[in-house]
Amino acid sequence: MITTLHFLLTYECNYECDHCFLCSSPRAGGTFTLEQIEAALREAAWLDTVTTVYFEGGEPFLYYSLLLAAVRKAREMGFHVGVVTNGYFAVSEAEALLWLEPLAEAGLDEFSASDSRFHNPAQRDPSPARIAFRAAQKLSLTASLLLCTASPNGAEGERGEPLLYRGRAAEKLAGQAVSLPAGLFNSCPCADFARPQRLYLDAFGNVHICQGLIIGNMWERSLAQLVWDYRAEEHPICGPLAEGGPLQLAETYELTHASAYADACHFCYSMRLELRKLYPRLLAPRHLYGRE
Repeated sequence: MITTLHFLLTYECNYECDHCFLCSSPRAGGTFTLEQIEAALREAAWLDTVTTVYFEGGEPFLYYSLLLAAVRKAREMGFHVGVVTNGYFAVSEAEALLWLEPLAEAGLDEFSASDSRFHNPAQRDPSPARIAFRAAQKLSLTASLLLCTASPNGAEGERGEPLLYRGRAAEKLAGQAVSLPAGLFNSCPCADFARPQRLYLDAFGNVHICQGLIIGNMWERSLAQLVWDYRAEEHPICGPLAEGGPLQLAETYELTHASAYADACHFCYSMRLELRKLYPRLLAPRHLYGRE
């Protein structure tokens, strides 16, 4: 049952981080229009199971007017609303409040800021993300600081969520990580393909069950219909992943694979690269696979 939708408001970002599995950058496109967002929200309402929507990216604050209008519309429709950002705009607490107060007034419920050396190249202390986090707390928003490890496998004493080796992270950082035997990756730690609870939407119409793994296009067929008709066992990529993770995906298609990988995402991403020639519409958009 789908309860949460994540709008990838744009793939564009002010940074081009090595760890980004969405391959976001200042050159990336794929930005929603307000009309597209409203259409997807109506579809979400028809599903009658979705309670929460997030607006993220890329960096959603690059399109602040669109973000503000989207938050207001989602709240008007009765959804719990969150936003995820790198907090680049928070050069001071006063400045952060100027950005966040209108969003709070529009009905924003949750605010999450990603904090790591990737998002703080100037090494400011406190970081922009922490400044934004504190400003959100002052506005009584449910605020969280998303700490990302700054190095493969994490340096000793380093706190935060581990890197996920997909997209640019797989290309640039996986080789620095400690690899584990491929045979260990017989399940997916990131997504429940048999009983998904969340989906990711982008402006191209792609409906992602995991970023870069598509169940259909909502501009060609309604989001509600895609959700109602989805069966993992009928999907050529989701089926094997639900059955036995990346290892099963490789065995199903008799793909040659390495003996070890940085994590399950690294193994899965490598196999997806091999399968794009067979399923380009299901493994999209192409820039998530290093194809600008």
